[in-house]
Amino acid sequence: MASVVIIGPAHPLRGGLATFNERLARQFIQQGFDTKIYTFSLQYPGFFFPGTTQYSDASAPADLDIKVCINSILPTNWLKIGSELKKLNPDFIVVRYWLPIMGPCLGTILRIVKKNKHTKIVCIADNIIPHEKRKGDNLFTQYFIKPVDAFIVMSEKVMTDLKQFDKTKPVKLIQHPLYDNFGKKIDKKLARKNIGIEGGEKIILFFGFIRKYKGLDILLDALALIKKENSSASFKVLIAGEFYEDRKPFEAQIAKLGLENMLILRTDFIPDNEVRNYFCAADVVIQPYRNATQSGVTPLAYHFEIPMIVTNVGGLPSLVPDGKVGLVAEPNAAAIAQKINEYFTKDEYFFIENIIEEKKKFSWKKMVDAIIEI
Repeated sequence: MASVVIIGPAHPLRGGLATFNERLARQFIQQGFDTKIYTFSLQYPGFFFPGTTQYSDASAPADLDIKVCINSILPTNWLKIGSELKKLNPDFIVVRYWLPIMGPCLGTILRIVKKNKHTKIVCIADNIIPHEKRKGDNLFTQYFIKPVDAFIVMSEKVMTDLKQFDKTKPVKLIQHPLYDNFGKKIDKKLARKNIGIEGGEKIILFFGFIRKYKGLDILLDALALIKKENSSASFKVLIAGEFYEDRKPFEAQIAKLGLENMLILRTDFIPDNEVRNYFCAADVVIQPYRNATQSGVTPLAYHFEIPMIVTNVGGLPSLVPDGKVGLVAEPNAAAIAQKINEYFTKDEYFFIENIIEEKKKFSWKKMVDAIIEI
């Protein structure tokens, strides 16, 4: 039996990367691989983490072999884990790369593993150049890339960024698979009841960790423009996700623009068992990002068959064909306001029919097959 080790976030860590890695592990198992996940005992120092906690309070998944052992800031740990994986001698290591600060840790582990002259190392690169840049990013990324044999990327933007560091190693573009582990689509009224939302207004969902690059402030300015043109706009924006930025400027902006009555704020971490309710409660999902590579929100919208309004940045427009499964706006308040108004003049069932067809392209088997092939 072929063997694979996935290196990256997993339980007890929470968030999109952990969800992805656990779902990927299940696909490897389904395809006959002996599969383990090596995750972090310490992923980030507390001062570096912007949210309330890095950890899930859910039970560990009983169907997965997860070893909680990597300390991202302790070099002696990197040597130990590298030696352990070298001896384990898996056929493949699939390593996630999303922040340059992880470069020294992961790069050291992988260099040691490579000494067994057997294990092939494939990186799934979420970002090569980060959304928020820091000193040392390029050095850390270069160090990480050297022992990697091949790369999977999920957007043209990351593929282009990767070429700044390496133009010789194999790279394959595979679209982000659909998250199908949050349950099936449920009735809109039931979803709203489950999360305590009353009334029959249209709902626009802004979902996920709130960071500067995701453009919530741009969206708020767009809502102010809509309110100015039509004070009786019959929709609300549901903001669902934890602040990874200082929340005070957003609160001040909301108060200054007088948007309180247009918003439903659910700005705590949304646990996995509530994700379905938030998406199924929505009429449309909005991603007003300043910049992007790919997004884990898009596959969720596809899975629950919710149309999208996205900005024309990174990989978003290729994932959301304009006028087919949603609308694409330029990343400014006026353009986003115009697309919101336009969306509510459209037939949502036209978009949903196209989503049902388009979503067939995004499978976990395609991801695993690409890793094996490359």
